[in-house]
Amino acid sequence: MPRVKAAQAGRQGPAKRRLAEQFAAGEVITDLAKKEWKLGLPIGQGGFGCIYLADKNSSKSVGSDASYVVKVEPSDNGPLFTELKFYQRAAKPEQIRKWIHTHKLKYLGVPKYWGSGLHDKNGKSYRFMIMDRFGSDLQKIYEANAKRFSRKTVLQLSLRILDILEYIHEHEYVHGDIKASNLLLSCKDPDQVYLVDYGLAYRYCPDGSHKEYKEDPKRCHDGTIEFTSIDAHNGVAPSRRGDLEILGYCMVQWLSGHLPWEDNLKDPNYVRDSKIRYRENIAGLMDKCFPEKNKPDEIAKYLETVKLLDYDEKPLYQNLQDILLQGLKSIGSKDDGKLELGGLENGAPKARTTTKTTAFSLYVFTCKKRKKEAEKHTEAGAEDMECSDTHTEEAMQTLPQACKHLLYEAGDTEKGKEVKEKLKMVQVVPSVSSSGSTQRLELALSDVDIQLSLQQGPLKQGPLTWSDTDGCGTDGRLSCEVSLKSLAKL
Repeated sequence: MPRVKAAQAGRQGPAKRRLAEQFAAGEVITDLAKKEWKLGLPIGQGGFGCIYLADKNSSKSVGSDASYVVKVEPSDNGPLFTELKFYQRAAKPEQIRKWIHTHKLKYLGVPKYWGSGLHDKNGKSYRFMIMDRFGSDLQKIYEANAKRFSRKTVLQLSLRILDILEYIHEHEYVHGDIKASNLLLSCKDPDQVYLVDYGLAYRYCPDGSHKEYKEDPKRCHDGTIEFTSIDAHNGVAPSRRGDLEILGYCMVQWLSGHLPWEDNLKDPNYVRDSKIRYRENIAGLMDKCFPEKNKPDEIAKYLETVKLLDYDEKPLYQNLQDILLQGLKSIGSKDDGKLELGGLENGAPKARTTTKTTAFSLYVFTCKKRKKEAEKHTEAGAEDMECSDTHTEEAMQTLPQACKHLLYEAGDTEKGKEVKEKLKMVQVVPSVSSSGSTQRLELALSDVDIQLSLQQGPLKQGPLTWSDTDGCGTDGRLSCEVSLKSLAKL
């Protein structure tokens, strides 16, 4: 997705940023609180920084199941410094815990800040920050799902993002770059989503005084072009209403698969003018993106509400949540916390970071079949594999309204090896379709159509060779759907 850098470059100055040096696994760094952290293997690299697996320092090496990551970049670079200021002010673990308690939330999708500091190596200084580790980003899952999410999924995601935005807004910050690639799933709970990348975060209300509305030509079109707010297109600093507008565009794209201005993203003025035109005609936007009769009225009402906000006005977050909750009710659902990211036909289930490179996860979804058939499948599967999904019983009860979700996970245990051997009997259909770095094949088990996804490190398994697909070394993943002849083989 194009991301306009002109404004950011103007703020940072003309100095060319240096690339981060690669650190060896086992390197120990010390944060400002004198706590030591040991680095593991790198799992990602941006333009100027690296992300490493990390854990509290001990005699043990950092494994692929590490709970933390460290972001590192040269100390004279700007993005991590900006992000770090947000985390230090608004993302301390005790702050987040208190908010969750007082607002009666199950969780809050803001990454926790665990420490930061400077580290010298070979005469050079590097800034670092320790954060929680997360799994796959939403963009990969969206693309694997043929660029569509179900209405239930879109509304559940948006409710959780509203929780996040209310929190960061109350702590005097706006995000400014909400999009699927900045939304990551929890490694521990695939129904939890976290908003990351606060490199464009802006302190809109320092010391309780809101920044004034002021257009700056040097800041025009800042953010990710297809989602950024009309204010940002006009060079105005980010605000609360801007974050909510961006979320609205995300909702439309996730549900419809496109935005009307995506045909000419290279022309930011065209994108801005299109957004202004559709802001004045939200019904026209709905007709354009949802030509069928069953239009998401709740998204239209959300957009109508957001467009009435003044630049410095505090949004009524509960009102916006109520609009989306009414949308869930209209489709016979409720806010049950289930994202159901893999519940679409012909879509790939959500990616999940496994605990070992030789481990794998099976996400099994039963779709649009009689409850009796699905229960028969569930009983047969449960006899062969241990189910680690604590929500299985609840999922069975909600089957008539949603796809049933079972998570089977096997590592190097005897049961895990047994399941892996059975997977070698997989018979793969010859036709393979590709979407980005993901290969997909249709899958059917007995009389119950389901979809299956494996995520693991490099491993030969029957007719499939699993290998790194995202440049993250030992944490590489490849999501597939395969065709199995009969349920009995599992």
